[in-house]
Amino acid sequence: MPGQAMRSARADPVSVFVSAPDGLRLHARCYGRAESRAPAVVCLPGLARTAEDFEPLARALAADPARARRVIALDYRGRGLSDYDRDPRNYTLDTELADLDAVMIALGAMPAVLVGTSRGGILAMLLALLRPTALAGAVLNDIGPVIELKGLIRIKHYVGRLPQPKTLEEGADILRRLFSAQFPRLTREDWLAAARRGFREEKGMLVPSYDVRLARTLSGIAPERPLPTLWKEFDALARVPLMVVRGENSDILSAETVAEMARRKPGLEVLTVPEQGHAPLLAEDDVIARIVDFVSRCEAQGAALRPGRDEVGSP
Repeated sequence: MPGQAMRSARADPVSVFVSAPDGLRLHARCYGRAESRAPAVVCLPGLARTAEDFEPLARALAADPARARRVIALDYRGRGLSDYDRDPRNYTLDTELADLDAVMIALGAMPAVLVGTSRGGILAMLLALLRPTALAGAVLNDIGPVIELKGLIRIKHYVGRLPQPKTLEEGADILRRLFSAQFPRLTREDWLAAARRGFREEKGMLVPSYDVRLARTLSGIAPERPLPTLWKEFDALARVPLMVVRGENSDILSAETVAEMARRKPGLEVLTVPEQGHAPLLAEDDVIARIVDFVSRCEAQGAALRPGRDEVGSP
């Protein structure tokens, strides 16, 4: 888990709420200077995850002494502090893509470097098709154009189906039993921290930090139903710098898919995180440093393509 060096810089977030196209209230954690002229970094979590997953990375990006920048970590509808949808049929990629587009427009966050974990990476690829100029770069965290069915079936077995813990310690034990094979190096404190992110208190009980009706998004996943590939969506990222992070133990993104991504995308930066599975935590100092460096290079490339733009902070 992360050391203290990069987390010590203060970049306290503020909560911002934005209306989705259908009026539902969406929550984002915003770090850094809203007036920064550097491209924002927009962090997109996994299917049943929240903006809190990006806390160490977001703080480091916002507090980077080499570049003042804004970081926005989004809670999708039905997750974290965003409103839950009355109709769970709206928990779809199409709806979440429209939500993401609305949030980025409302917060003036285009173009941005997108950091997408799992489902968030799919949304980054979809946004590249919908609005190519919205991206200044992308980090795909343990996701690619080919999604391994075995991993999706594993996820289907626990999303919306977790036992209800009475304490955070019980919650940590539940998570450890589910995920320790993919994350063998995590400590007791790490699992407790994961439980704090994964559960919240409601009416004196601990419940998941997402709408359990999200399980319906996986209802069609079955061994006899091959998944469509996303190579067209991946190719939409051809014009921007791209980094892929893969967990060494991942059952969602294979090494073979990463190799094909690298073949199709010259200059693809690949980072493999040892002894982690789906999805890497993006919380260790060395991983954070690699992403901060990548984002800086995205910003430099974008500045080179915008003649006449002054440095951040210039009048």
